[in-house]
Parts: sequence; C-alpha cells; structure tokens
Amino acid sequence: MRSARRYAFDCVLVWKFDRFARLTKHLLAALEEFDHLGIRIISIQDQIDTTSPMGKAMFTLIGAMAELESSLISERVTAGMKAAKARGKRLGRPKTPAAVVARVEELAKRTELSVREIHQKIDAKVGRSVVGGIVKRVRHSTVAQ
Repeated sequence: MRSARRYAFDCVLVWKFDRFARLTKHLLAALEEFDHLGIRIISIQDQIDTTSPMGKAMFTLIGAMAELESSLISERVTAGMKAAKARGKRLGRPKTPAAVVARVEELAKRTELSVREIHQKIDAKVGRSVVGGIVKRVRHSTVAQ
C-alpha cells in the first residue's frame, strides 16, 4: 500500500480476488483506496476489471463469498478439533522423549557445542528448534545460578 500511495504503479493484477484478501471489508477498503489513487485492480481468473460499475459489483460479491468460505473452513476445522479431542485424540506435536531431553540437557551443561552441533550429535527425530529450546533453558538456568 505504501508503494500505491507513492504512485509506483497504476494497476494491480491478481490471480483471484479471494487470494487478495479474505475479508470483504479489506477488499472494499483496498478497492476504495486504489480507486481514489487511480489504480485499477484486475483479476485474471475472475476476469473482472474494477474500473467498471459491473466490475465493482462483482468484486464485492466475490469478496463476500471469499469471506464466507473462509469462515466455513474455520468453523469446520474448529469442530473437527473439538470432536477429535472428545474422542481422546491428543492434538499438537508429540512430546519429546525423556531420554532425548536428558541427552540434550547433558550436552548443554557439559559442553560448549552449538545447538546445531548438539542436534547432529543426538541423532534423534526431533527438530532443531526443540533442541534449541532445551539448550536455551538449560544454559539460561545455569547462568542465573
């Protein structure tokens, strides 16, 4: 939007309007601002040019449908997660095995190895960010003592 306000371009080309923004109010706000700045918005897939009255009307309708679709997807995901939880399904990442945590803690206390080096050394199926979190916790607590 900063570039638009500096008149760096005179046309915005999008694949589909529902990829441009999910909320109708964001689509309409962008359309209004672009219109005020003299910038056209053209959708390739929807074949709509917002410079015409019919294009503006279609833009609004497509925006409303995109917002509805996004809301429905969100509701379905939330309902699915609640149903899975009710069936006893544990959501989220699996816990890091205690043996792996202990090994990382030991290496973090006893060596000056980097997180990457510790991650390579333990050769476990955990992410480097998990190792980094453990190393940070251990090294921060030993500095505080």
